[in-house]
Amino acid sequence: MSIRIVFMGSPEFSLPSLRRLAERYPLTGVITQPDRPSGRGRRLTPPPVKRLAEELGIPLIQPRRLREEEAMGQLRRWEPDLIVVAAFGQILRPSVLELPRFGCVNVHASLLPRWRGAAPIPSAILQGDSHTGVTIMLMDPGVDTGPVLSQRATPIQAGETAGELSERMAHLGAELLLETLPRHLSGELQPQPQPQEGATYASMLKKEDGRLDFNQPAMELERRVRAFNPWPGAFMDWQGGPLKVHRASLGSPVEDQLPGMRLVQAGLPAMVTSKGTLLLEELQPPGKRPLPGRDFLRGARHWES
Repeated sequence: MSIRIVFMGSPEFSLPSLRRLAERYPLTGVITQPDRPSGRGRRLTPPPVKRLAEELGIPLIQPRRLREEEAMGQLRRWEPDLIVVAAFGQILRPSVLELPRFGCVNVHASLLPRWRGAAPIPSAILQGDSHTGVTIMLMDPGVDTGPVLSQRATPIQAGETAGELSERMAHLGAELLLETLPRHLSGELQPQPQPQEGATYASMLKKEDGRLDFNQPAMELERRVRAFNPWPGAFMDWQGGPLKVHRASLGSPVEDQLPGMRLVQAGLPAMVTSKGTLLLEELQPPGKRPLPGRDFLRGARHWES
């Protein structure tokens, strides 16, 4: 079957789907986000999908908003039969959803209807879900409310960060996408409406979400550290600046200590919480590189409060 496919995506999560799709089908075009300032120098940095599309030689546009007249004009000239979306970062309006005859297919990083929205992977870790997965769905005007074509589950490993889980799920999603598309295009698959029961929403993360509140239990804080690695990053106040916490684990309980007290446990910096102790295994002081907790202690005067 000769079919014109346009791909929409932006971050690292999108790359396996784009690469696998390009290996199987001739892609007509790619739409991704504009270059953004990044790093200390705030230099304009292209999204990962742009770099891969250029490497693969696929025509590319980067509209600030897909509804812009120029962007919509190009999309219509491409005449897509199918649009594949994987973490694009913009809401698709009905004028886009109705354009391809086979619809807009989305690779979503959760087992819908659980964790609709912008941050499904951190939300699954944050809430202590034992497993998550990927969903291939037909998009509708709602936020991740469209009918499901296929799903595949995966366990969340102990100690797994959002970044590590995202990488695994990106490949899982690409694999499921390539298995699902032929059956969708042939009409073999009957899209299944999502049940209303069990629907949850994963709001977009903000930088301040990463602040650790030691009035919470250590178990919740350990999940928060994993859920916000790599972004927005968990942090605490230390010597007038943010001390980033990249990895943490549960320590031994202590008595007669108030939440927020600093101590040393098992050779690591640790924090007393409302329930239990949080061991800080990897830290990053302001303006410095990440380092193991034991190395941090060697230079951290007056750590124990």
